[in-house]
Amino acid sequence: MGNLRTKDLSKIGYHNDQLRSLIIGIASKNFKHYSNQQLLDLLVNIKNNPGAYLDDELTSKIAEKVIGKTDAPLFKTFELRDEPVYCKTYGGKHIEQSAKKQMELANLLPVSVQGALMPDAHMGFGLPIGGVLATNNAVIPYAVGMDIGCRMALSIIDESDGFLKRFEYQIKQALKTHTHFGMEGGLETRQEHEVLDSPVFNQIPFLKPLRSKAVRQLGTSGNGNHFVEFGEIELLADNTLGLPAKKYAALLTHSGSRGLGSAIARHYTQIAMNTCKLPRHAQQLAWLDMSSEAGQEYWLTMTLAGDYAKACHERIHANLLKALGLKALHVVENHHNFAWKDQLADGRDVIIHRKGATPAHKGELGIIPGSMTTPAYLVAGKGTSDALYSASHGAGRAMSRQKAKDSMTVSAMKKMLTNANVNLIGGTVEENPLAYKDIETVIAAQHDLIDIQGKFYPRIVRMNKD
Repeated sequence: MGNLRTKDLSKIGYHNDQLRSLIIGIASKNFKHYSNQQLLDLLVNIKNNPGAYLDDELTSKIAEKVIGKTDAPLFKTFELRDEPVYCKTYGGKHIEQSAKKQMELANLLPVSVQGALMPDAHMGFGLPIGGVLATNNAVIPYAVGMDIGCRMALSIIDESDGFLKRFEYQIKQALKTHTHFGMEGGLETRQEHEVLDSPVFNQIPFLKPLRSKAVRQLGTSGNGNHFVEFGEIELLADNTLGLPAKKYAALLTHSGSRGLGSAIARHYTQIAMNTCKLPRHAQQLAWLDMSSEAGQEYWLTMTLAGDYAKACHERIHANLLKALGLKALHVVENHHNFAWKDQLADGRDVIIHRKGATPAHKGELGIIPGSMTTPAYLVAGKGTSDALYSASHGAGRAMSRQKAKDSMTVSAMKKMLTNANVNLIGGTVEENPLAYKDIETVIAAQHDLIDIQGKFYPRIVRMNKD
């Protein structure tokens, strides 16, 4: 190596005295075999993209110094904990090993405070479905999930269960006219809702082009396990809704924030992965610091996606009830792919992520569906702190979509539907009842978390058909 001088460094844009002398010191020890020109070229590259040089032992010291001198670090690297944080699992003997392993990994994050795994858990991206994670001042896009604000909504209707039999034809027509499933298109009548006027669409440039799709998709449902169904609900005596214990007609829906939510999830997951570097097997759990601009932005957009999902359910319920001349006595709803600011029993402030889990604070109402032929449960939370005030969000899948497809014929599924007295519009064998765990077993595993208020039986079910 020739004789590198501070003025050579200032020519290529290194202006900080301390930084220059550090670099000269490092270079004279580690880069003896480089010519001046090679070294200057390397230093230009490190200066322009320090992130790319952090993994190499020789260049990382210089790159770290360069990053330390920029106003904000481009990214930070984190190690996992040696021991996982406390995490209670419910119904563990029916949960696949891969989901438990995924949860364990999340419990090793340096920002994790406590975890919980619900009895419907199965493997997902990042956090397992059925995973609940409390973190310290950090939000993990993949622990919220792709379908932000995916949720349940139940309207208990001012009609007895006999209504469904008498008006089966009209109900089917209404479902065909006033619901829309799948990735493309929307309802024929343009839907209005105040969520579309949210200032957030204009505040965050990335959202602006997404608004027109949000307008088009308002009041629609996605594919997979999203559904709109009429059924009968049997309310138990002394239910917390204060309604007489008997059977009512009811409308139950399950869907999320459509294209808007998934675009937000993809965008901020990428930012998290670029700015928060974790060991490769944990990289999907990259988080955004809540004190950072990106963290604040994600929180705003996540909240908007949640409000949008709620608006979609409101439009579906309003359209169907109006078409059939019905009115709701009571509406119960809850998100299950979301993050909330909350407090642990010991008073610590945390962010609780529920990916496929239902909020179940004391007295909080929620809905836990089974499958297209099995009951859904209306429940009230017990506020169990070990479960991070959560319950399962359904029965949970027992088979992958592919396996469900391979192990069930259309005619066998039709037979199951007939036996359960269920009418299906659309739907695929991927969602057949055997693809799910047994809802009774899943409910039994969480008696410490919920009190049952009522039981809903699906009768006329509408789903997406590929």
